Amino acid sequence: MVSNNQYQRVAPFIVFILALFLLFNLVKPMITIILGSILLAYISFPIYKKIIKKIHHESISIILSLLIIAIIVLIPFAFLTFGIAQQLFYFYNSLSNNLEKGALFGYSCTDADSKVCLILNQAEKFSLEQLSRFGFDEKIHKFLPILEERITDFILTLPFIIGGIFITLIMTFFILKDWQNILKKLVDLLPMRTKTINKIILEFKDISHTVIFAQLFVALIQGIIAIIGFYIFGVPFPLILGIVLAFCSLIPFIGTAIIWGPASLYLILMGYFSHDYWALSKGIALFFYGFLIISTIDNFLLARIVQVKGNVSPIITMVGVIGGASMFGLIGIFIGPILLPLLLTYFETFKERFV
Repeated sequence: MVSNNQYQRVAPFIVFILALFLLFNLVKPMITIILGSILLAYISFPIYKKIIKKIHHESISIILSLLIIAIIVLIPFAFLTFGIAQQLFYFYNSLSNNLEKGALFGYSCTDADSKVCLILNQAEKFSLEQLSRFGFDEKIHKFLPILEERITDFILTLPFIIGGIFITLIMTFFILKDWQNILKKLVDLLPMRTKTINKIILEFKDISHTVIFAQLFVALIQGIIAIIGFYIFGVPFPLILGIVLAFCSLIPFIGTAIIWGPASLYLILMGYFSHDYWALSKGIALFFYGFLIISTIDNFLLARIVQVKGNVSPIITMVGVIGGASMFGLIGIFIGPILLPLLLTYFETFKERFV
């Protein structure tokens, strides 16, 4: 039988686990909004501190700082969202039409005297045969309705996304208004020594600064510059390619060249085969634009604008972006790369203390 002393020792832990379980289930539907509010409050805080020094009114300072963030982030995000949806529909129609015509790339070279042209057509034929041989053509045909359904679902959920953004802004307002008490209560609740908590808070400051400004901000700027270049030089699906390029910029060494390299080669080949020397020159110009501007702007930003404070590998950031997006949705792009190195720091602290 269990004695009263044993029961008194075990009972609080059972109650604690049950309370933790109930708390998790209560906040689970709102976890993305809560984390997004915390992140937005952290990003808005420097702006809020500067404004409150000038107007000396807390609520107005918070509202103005959130308005500035909304103008900088939310309005471009809205245009970007609608643009991506439009290009995804175009991509769907283009891919389905090409497959109906028996073409993979949607381009056929007609210059009978060109050996390069012959190689291109053979490559197109070979690609289609290989797709058919391994059953990929059937998978692509099955994928197209799924893609159409996902695009439609995304558009239908836009009102809920807008509502979630509105709730996030309200929560951010109250976090900024009472941030000192919230931080104190959070620190008091953590079952750790003060030294460990201070170390994690310091790591959070360095990691969040490095991830948000020295990596994600730079990746965002590279993506925007790439989108502008893709529009100017006439690359298909510039928004989609620009976003993919922003993710690829987190890959060391090759990074952005994974996207702008093939894009410039595509324009060069299309211009050469169609004898369109203007398109050919645009492909060459895009190559130098990617090599001299897109690939080097990160060095300029890191040297002149952003000061790196923490040592976070771009690979860890990339894993955090992908894992965060799959776990928390769109906001996870920013939460994941901060949360992952923080967890690694916690495990390192745990190892130093207990192992």
